[in-house]
Formats: sequence, C-alpha cells, structure tokens
Amino acid sequence: MSYTLSVKELRKVLSAKGSLLFVRSIPGISYGEIVEVVLGSGESRLGQVIDVSKDVTVIQVFGGVSEVDVKASKVRFKGESLRIPVSIDVFGRILDGFGRPIDRGPEIVPEDFLDINGVPINPASRLPPSEFIETGISSIDGLLSIVRGQKLPIFSGAGLPHNRIAIQIVRQARVRGSEERFAVVFAAIGVTYEDAYYFISSLKNTSSVENVVSFINTASAPTIERIATPRAALTVAEFLAWRYDTHVLVLMVDITNYCEALRELSAAREEVPGRRGYPGYMYTDLATMYERAGRIGGKKGSITQMPILTMPDDDITHPIPDLTGYITEGQIVLSRDLFRKGVYPPVDVLLSLSRLMKDGVGPGKTREDHYQLFMQLISAYAEGQYLRELTAIVGSESLSERDRKYLDFADLFERKFINQGEFERRSIDETLNVGWNLLATLPEEELKLVSIDHIRKYYPKYRVINPQVG
Repeated sequence: MSYTLSVKELRKVLSAKGSLLFVRSIPGISYGEIVEVVLGSGESRLGQVIDVSKDVTVIQVFGGVSEVDVKASKVRFKGESLRIPVSIDVFGRILDGFGRPIDRGPEIVPEDFLDINGVPINPASRLPPSEFIETGISSIDGLLSIVRGQKLPIFSGAGLPHNRIAIQIVRQARVRGSEERFAVVFAAIGVTYEDAYYFISSLKNTSSVENVVSFINTASAPTIERIATPRAALTVAEFLAWRYDTHVLVLMVDITNYCEALRELSAAREEVPGRRGYPGYMYTDLATMYERAGRIGGKKGSITQMPILTMPDDDITHPIPDLTGYITEGQIVLSRDLFRKGVYPPVDVLLSLSRLMKDGVGPGKTREDHYQLFMQLISAYAEGQYLRELTAIVGSESLSERDRKYLDFADLFERKFINQGEFERRSIDETLNVGWNLLATLPEEELKLVSIDHIRKYYPKYRVINPQVG
C-alpha cells in the first residue's frame, strides 16, 4: 500500500490502551484520517483516527502494539483517509482487508488510489434496480430472484452452510446476455483460519476465478482491518462498475463479525451502548455500506450486494438482522429444520422475500411464466406446510384426498426444487421446468394462480417432455 500524503503535524502520545493511542487534538483532524505512528523503537506503523473530541484524538494502530513508550512515541497526521490501490488487474487476485495481495502474486500496479469510504450516490441519479442475475440455485432464482442493483442479504445461523452457499454463488453466478461484463467481489470478514483456507482453496479451484476479486480478513487480524474489509471490497466493486461498465455482485460474509468489531471499537471509545451493547449508530454505519449498491444514470455497470450474516441464537429480531432488514430489499433465510433433513441449500422460502423480484423477471428477462409460477409454487407449498402442522394435531387419517396431494407436494418441493447439489448449476429455464413438473402432481383445476395460456404452454402433459417429477 502506498501513500503520498502531506503531513499535518507531529504530536506526542498522551497515553495508550492496547492498540489505542490518545493524542492531544489539533484543529482540522477528521474522523477516519490516516496517521503514521513512530514508536520509541523507531518502528513506524500506520493508524487511523477513530474518535475526535475537543481535547483528545483517539487512534487505532493497524496491527496493534504490544508496548508503547508514551514519552518516546510520536504521531504524524497525514491529512487523508484510508485509500487502496485499484486496477483492472485485480481479477483473480486474493487480497487482505486493506487490499494488499496475500496470494504470493506480484504487487498490483495501481491505476488509481480510492478512498475506501466511497462517494455517496446522488439520489436523483439512481436508477431503479432491474434485470435478473442468475445464481444457478433454484430456490433463489425461481422464488427469490435477485436483481441488478439490489441488496439481498442471507440470514444464516451457526453451523449452517452459508459459506458453501457463498462459494457456490461465486462459482455459478452470471448475467444473461454474453455482451454484458460481469464480475464477483467476495469479502470474508473476521473468519477463522479453517474458513479462510476453505475460501482460498475453493476460489483457486474455481473455473471462473478470472472474474472474481477476493478479500480475506481473518479473526486474528486487527479490529480496524475488519472494519475496512467490506469497504475496501465495495471500493473495488465501484471502480469496476463505474469505470469499466461491469455488473458486479458483491458477497460479504460474515457481517456479524463486522458488527462485533464495531461494538469492540465503540466499547474502547467508552461510548454509551445501544441495543445489546451495539453502538446506537450501527444502523447508519451499515447503511453507509449497503447503500453503495445500485445503478446510476449514464453508467452501464451496476453493484448488487448479497451480505451474509449469522443470527446469534437464530434470533431474527437480533439488532444485526433487524437493522439489515430495514435497509435492504428483502432477505433469504436459511432453515435449521431443512438442514437437519439433509436439504441443501436449506432456504426457508416462506420466511424469505425478494421485494424487487417482480422488476427483474418476466418476458425478455427470464420467462413469461416466471412470476405466476412463483406465486403458485409458494401457495401450494404454504398449504402443504399448514397441513403438516394440522396432521401433527389431528393425524393423517382425517385428511381428504386433496389434502394428501398437497402434503405430498410439500415433501416433493423440498426434495426436488429446494434441494440441489452443491456443484449442480440449474439455468432459469431448468428451474422453471422443475417447478412445472412439481405442479403436475396437483390436479390441473388447483392451479388458480397461473393463466390458462401458461398452463397450455408449460404444464407437462401439454409439453413434449418427460412428465415425471425431477
């Protein structure tokens, strides 16, 4: 990482607390400003201003410091916030949270240095999200379609396969139309060495690695790097989208680790805590990242986000998923019950929602029958789920023949539609055809949410295909 910054002033350290240094404030110091810390030993470290008051400025040292000689250590204020080098050559590279290569490859020759905090998008220049992104996963593409420019998080829990799903999306995602430029930016935030090894080895073995940029931040890295990682990833995404007209899909896992780092910094600054100890400004902080997704008038590229977070104790009302849900346009929720049944990916389609799905599907985008098929599948599965609960109370003997068909449909839906192989990629046409094959197990007169024209065109007995489910 390179900096060409002007030095404001050299200041002595007043006190130290772990990797935090406290320095007397001077006019003009700004939050997020980069500083150079010269320790008593002569060693030089970079740091960042994380709090500014009238009298004292608090600095977080990158990499931490074990011992600080308060009298001998000094701080130089650089006058700029953290910037990372960006280049079109980042494709296929694996970087740390500050954008430095960790894949033993050459240094990146920068085309520019960009502030990791980005530049806010003018609301008047924003375009509504549209156009479909295909992940190759039926439960997402068919029922929770993600649209270019959208923010669609995945809510998971400890032990659920969100890491495998993330890598599957990295491996399979694409946009329809060969003339469109598409890239994936993947950011792992505060992950264990085991997870980091899994991500790195999986990414290296991905055939589409030439379209992927990866950021890996481990749990042992400094807290400030965990704060920087998603912002660095989004900065690269913005560079590719707005400079090179690329449609960029950004996957970030795990946002919960980011929020824990935010809480740690807040506690170190002795701020008044909010809900469950998280800082009161966490909503605003998350919004500064999520709102970097979108489309801009006059630009061909787009940025789409799929942040992944683990819900503590599977609690969807926890502040992290709760606040995320307020900012984003829907959510994909993973189910522990489906996971126990051996269903992969264990997507709870009844708890999940993509609010912008209707804008990204239909004629010219996916297929004309997509939205009606989605409504019919969800309706039938919901009825099957209700009958499951009813059966647990009154027994299956009280069910009618029609009820038994819906009960069987719910089982088939989980085994044939939601469930698919980790390395199985389904096109949107294959996904929709699987849905129609499942509807063939119900009487035709039950299909009240799809038009007669679509039934005549896609219902298996009217198509020259094998009508067997699957």
